[in-house]
Amino acid sequence: MRVDLFDFDLPPDRIAQRPVHPRDAARLLSVTPSGLADHVVSELPGLLEPGDLLVFNDTRVIPARLTGQRGEARVSVTLHQMLGPDSWRVFAKPAKRLRPDDRLVFAPDFSAGVIERGPQGDVVLAFDRAGPELVAALHAYGAMPLPPYIRGGVADARDTSDYQTLFAREEGAVAAPTAALHFTPALMDALAARGIGTTMLTLHVGAGTFLPVKADDTDDHAMHAEIGVLTAETAGTINAARRAGGRIVAVGTTSLRLLESAAGDDSVVRPFAGATSIFITPGYRFKAVDRLLTNFHLPRSTLFMLVSAFAGLARMRSAYEHAIASGYRFYSYGDCCLLEPQIG
Repeated sequence: MRVDLFDFDLPPDRIAQRPVHPRDAARLLSVTPSGLADHVVSELPGLLEPGDLLVFNDTRVIPARLTGQRGEARVSVTLHQMLGPDSWRVFAKPAKRLRPDDRLVFAPDFSAGVIERGPQGDVVLAFDRAGPELVAALHAYGAMPLPPYIRGGVADARDTSDYQTLFAREEGAVAAPTAALHFTPALMDALAARGIGTTMLTLHVGAGTFLPVKADDTDDHAMHAEIGVLTAETAGTINAARRAGGRIVAVGTTSLRLLESAAGDDSVVRPFAGATSIFITPGYRFKAVDRLLTNFHLPRSTLFMLVSAFAGLARMRSAYEHAIASGYRFYSYGDCCLLEPQIG
């Protein structure tokens, strides 16, 4: 499909720079085949039914931004995909000057070697430590990554808590699963009282989620890969809810992408562990997800393509026009929408 079909104009003042507090006071736009309705997130229990199952992503954002030296030259690095216990694919500035065997020094006792430079401007680094020791070094010397549209990507002390979800526990993401940022303990209690279930999966969100689609046609776009885990226990919970007549509600596009990666053509969800580069565009047949709670996404992005595949391009364009005209807040710290799937 032509990428320009997914373009739209967004006034800069619609891009949220801070989240609302409490988190469940954010606005929620219900998008159904019968029309649009304005709500707030705290009303979510009333928009769902007893027996429905919310699927959250429990990934935790790590301090994935590093600043170091290559000789006398300054280099900034953002980790975006873990390749092994000691190796990551990263975005680096300036990437063009990096060569295999270059050494990047981030602290007197913390460095990494350049292994290769990829065709998309990404770089593979091998660090001088692995596993928990590497994570500890990132916490000591790294910084919280923020998308470039939030205050230029520079995090402050408030972001260290604002940009983590209530469920964050599995370290490895470099971007938050932002639909889950809206949930509070009070909202979780209200969902449980309504008889709505919850379960967890893990998809470590990469910085590639912010890359624009530069191709003119979706067929020519190379989708980034992300690492995920969906356990046998979680798969069993999802399949049991479906069998009982409950609807599977993906909280965020990250949860949806892993659910669809783990589902077979029979719509049964199976355990999954590994990388997924699933790229969902209109025409895709959804196998595992019945509802989607998600934030408002960038124009020409793979995420706007995904929601258009789920709810229909015309309906999503109409929903976004309404959201812009009504003052909804966009992107990671913004408001959200609850989508019903396109019929037929």
